[in-house]
Amino acid sequence: MKGLVASLVILGVLVVGGCGVVSWGVSNYNSLVAGDQNVNEKFAQVQNVYQRRADLIPNLVETVRGYAKHERETFDAVISARARATQTTIDVKNLTPQMLAGFQQAQGELSNMLSRLMVVVESYPNLKANENFRDLQTQLEGTENRIAVERREYNKAAQDYNTAIKVFPRNLIANHFGFAEKPYFQAEAGAEKAPKVKF
Repeated sequence: MKGLVASLVILGVLVVGGCGVVSWGVSNYNSLVAGDQNVNEKFAQVQNVYQRRADLIPNLVETVRGYAKHERETFDAVISARARATQTTIDVKNLTPQMLAGFQQAQGELSNMLSRLMVVVESYPNLKANENFRDLQTQLEGTENRIAVERREYNKAAQDYNTAIKVFPRNLIANHFGFAEKPYFQAEAGAEKAPKVKF
């Protein structure tokens, strides 16, 4: 009888311990899934604000074109850069540093073309006084600020997630279930120097 009781106690301890380990594993797995989904949601927000910027560009180009008809090369460059930026698609579930770099490069080219367009605007004081242009300019500036905020939010979520998948013993679960590190948005080359923008 004493042996049976001892066996039942050992069995009970093993069952409780096993349930504890399973519960811990499920909890950590669910936490990693939530972190992954948070990163995906933050990246979707980044894409939304970039799309907002892309949506503003045709109206901005048309407004400027009305005043600066002979600047066709600049207009075409802006429209081409916008097309490349909007055609660069990313599967956020399989986001790699190379994909993100390509996306960031396309968006950077568009930013450079917008800067060129703003240089053209300098030559047209009547355009700068145009209410339509001023409204578009204000919306574009606000969108650029939103882009910076959303990229920062994405990077923070990616950092939290990347840390979670590397910390022991959670990394055992992350490796077993294939949770991969998420890339970060990087500052563009020359970003350490403030751009000179005049309107």
